[in-house]
Amino acid sequence: MFTRYLFGILLLIAPISWAQTQQVQVEIALPTLEVAEYHKPYVALWLSDPQQQALATLNLWYDAKMPDKEGMTWLKDLRLWWRRTGRTLQTLDAFTGATRASGVHTLRWPLTQAPWRDLPAGEYILHLEVAREVGGREHVSLPFQWPLHAPLKVQGTHEISHLSLMPSQSTQGN
Repeated sequence: MFTRYLFGILLLIAPISWAQTQQVQVEIALPTLEVAEYHKPYVALWLSDPQQQALATLNLWYDAKMPDKEGMTWLKDLRLWWRRTGRTLQTLDAFTGATRASGVHTLRWPLTQAPWRDLPAGEYILHLEVAREVGGREHVSLPFQWPLHAPLKVQGTHEISHLSLMPSQSTQGN
């Protein structure tokens, strides 16, 4: 009898645990550039509707450790992000990180976390903008249908190797 009781509890908990491990995964690939003066890029990743109205900034990489918050003054170089949403944000703490070198960078969000948990079914666009001091600037857009059922990918040309968006399942819960 105890075994049936325990099995019944496990059946109730299993769907909750499974839903909590469902994630959205974004892969940002930055190329290795052969240039005389290389600076790690500033990066903005955001979500918009099909009319290009920004819905959420997902991630922002910039040099937050510069004296007198000077790194923030360079955020304007992320021109599209700055015009669409950056200049109106009150705080950047929730989604910022340090600049990162070339390579593949994987970001994950549980479906129970905003903005994914509140996103109604429909069409959206994932944007990635990259700007480097003494370097180039590039923006790529990845249209997608929510909920996401299959991996999607868009190639960049010089500052971005690729941007991928995919559903993911974590074995560690996050």
